[in-house]
Amino acid sequence: MASGRERAYAYLKDTVLTDPEMQGAFLSEQELADRIGVSRTPIREALLQLAAEDLVELVPKRGARVAPLTGREIRELMELRGIVERYAAQQLVSGGRAPMAELRSLLERQHELTSVEQAREFIAVDHRFHSALVSAVGNSLLDRHYDGLRSRQVRAGVVALFNQQGRQEAVLEEHEAILDALAAGDAQAACAAIDHHLESTLKVLLAG
Repeated sequence: MASGRERAYAYLKDTVLTDPEMQGAFLSEQELADRIGVSRTPIREALLQLAAEDLVELVPKRGARVAPLTGREIRELMELRGIVERYAAQQLVSGGRAPMAELRSLLERQHELTSVEQAREFIAVDHRFHSALVSAVGNSLLDRHYDGLRSRQVRAGVVALFNQQGRQEAVLEEHEAILDALAAGDAQAACAAIDHHLESTLKVLLAG
């Protein structure tokens, strides 16, 4: 059974930090404790852990604030994702190991999540799509490294959906292009599709 700190950490990272309306907002420890059903101590412990990961700011006499992603962080996130995902695509194409059935299933699930209310679930599946690509390489260190980007990736993705109307449909088309290239065994086209997808997301985020 998860501890109070673990429950608080998971709730904050997966629910609060990915809420576009919470970007830049200060958090109430008592309100969070009531919502999660724990005391304030696990909340403080979770906030300290998130602060160590640069996901929240601890402001003297004010408390914890959800740190908005800066333009530099967004650029660095997309740059790092590009390096990892292009490498994964190249390895999978050369070895004929692309998890096409899993990727297709995840994309079909995304097609079912097109309402504004489903934005966070849409992006959660989006992350699973990309992580499935990376995981198929079979490098556990690479997996852990990529999973460390998850919270920022989900946050950025949700914000992008709210920043631009029609972004969900564009993401689906961009994922289709990645899948088509992988199915064709064309590593160069897969890398180009990944770059286009990440560059499009970057433009939306920086324009927001």
